[in-house]
Amino acid sequence: MTKTWPSMPGTFIDQGEAPDFYFQKYPEDHPVLGFFTWRWVLALGFDHMFTSPIFLGMLALLGASLMACTYTTQFPLIKVARRPNLFHRWSFLHSAESIRKQEFSESLPRASIQDVGTILMGAGYEVFLKGPSLYAFQGLAGRLAPVGVHIALLLIMAGGTLSATGSFRGSVTVPQGLNFVVGDVLGPTGFLSSPSDAFNTEIHVNRFYMDYYESGEVSQFHTDLSLFNMDGKEVMRKTISVNDPLRYGGITIYQTDWSISALQILKDNEGPYNLAMAPLKINGDKKLFGTFLPVGDINSPDVKGMDNNFKIFLEKEKSMLARDLQSIVLYDKEGKFAGVRRPNSKLPINIDGSEIVIVDAIGSSGLDLKTDPGVPVVYAGFGALMLTTCISYLSHSQVWALQDGTRVVIGGKTNRAKIEFQDEMNRLLDKVPEIVESPASKQADSLISG
Repeated sequence: MTKTWPSMPGTFIDQGEAPDFYFQKYPEDHPVLGFFTWRWVLALGFDHMFTSPIFLGMLALLGASLMACTYTTQFPLIKVARRPNLFHRWSFLHSAESIRKQEFSESLPRASIQDVGTILMGAGYEVFLKGPSLYAFQGLAGRLAPVGVHIALLLIMAGGTLSATGSFRGSVTVPQGLNFVVGDVLGPTGFLSSPSDAFNTEIHVNRFYMDYYESGEVSQFHTDLSLFNMDGKEVMRKTISVNDPLRYGGITIYQTDWSISALQILKDNEGPYNLAMAPLKINGDKKLFGTFLPVGDINSPDVKGMDNNFKIFLEKEKSMLARDLQSIVLYDKEGKFAGVRRPNSKLPINIDGSEIVIVDAIGSSGLDLKTDPGVPVVYAGFGALMLTTCISYLSHSQVWALQDGTRVVIGGKTNRAKIEFQDEMNRLLDKVPEIVESPASKQADSLISG
């Protein structure tokens, strides 16, 4: 719990965003809960909670506690289980009173401890005899499983720490047809981050395209990537999409976003011209892009262009809007709707005396890149944790017995399924043969008593 409370803000505060993001989401003029603003986020490191010194320090304390518990409590169990030391380490009980104190106890008036051992061995127990004493156990894996659970948890924490202090991360939006170098995008996340030779890889965006639902909404987007080494040789090519990343040299490239970078048009059979598209924020639209084609003197004061947040289409401009790569909506210089055209349709549209053809809409691929050396360690830890947790549900049962004359006193205990253990023991003891005295022995006993 001590570790959980400090890390809770990281579960509902977006992590790793630029300061501008927190300026807008947690403004000072509208503080959350009346007091929480971006100053709290940045000052206390809530923007990178899981890589902050506070979190890593708590993780180190938890790891130290687990290691101490493993060393002082769990490792002795492993030492006990070592075969060469079995007879020295197992506890043989040498008094009937000690055996009767167990969770289950029974007494067989005429029985042999060797027969008891044989029955237990047939039921899967490992049996050890030492004089008149017997010790048997079953399900040792269930007793040793907590050691594996502790080791698995330590692996998970070690992997998480390595991820937080030794990774690289970065994002880039690349128009179709352009290149970028991996090392120019990735930035270190901690003091253990060390670049590899794969950082010199150059990546070319061959093609970006989308899939659509029947309703026209975007269902999936893809990027065809080529990777080149320093000699200019293509070392890998793959088309990635959401949930289908590319992995090369310890670097993972995810498809995370898209945009429209430019429109390619013909005007009065001249061109093609590339018109840069800008993202717009109008009426809450998440994906809307716009551009314009100036008419007349481009230096005219009527040509206002756009600002960072809103597209303002004024006179002397033909404006064009797009929500995706399927269709382009065109407006005349008065801002009136002129028509819709699909890229590559070669169908012209006349606006204010100018014939315009939409040749192509050039998309940009939004990519997230990362290296995370802790991932294999974390996966191994979780795999071991699931396995050892399941094994820990196996019952570890122990049985003691003592030959006391012709009588055998038997006791036992288990860490799970206690009622089933008692039923099993009763069933096994019913199979132990009773020692019957011969007539000669009875006659001898009579003569002695006479």
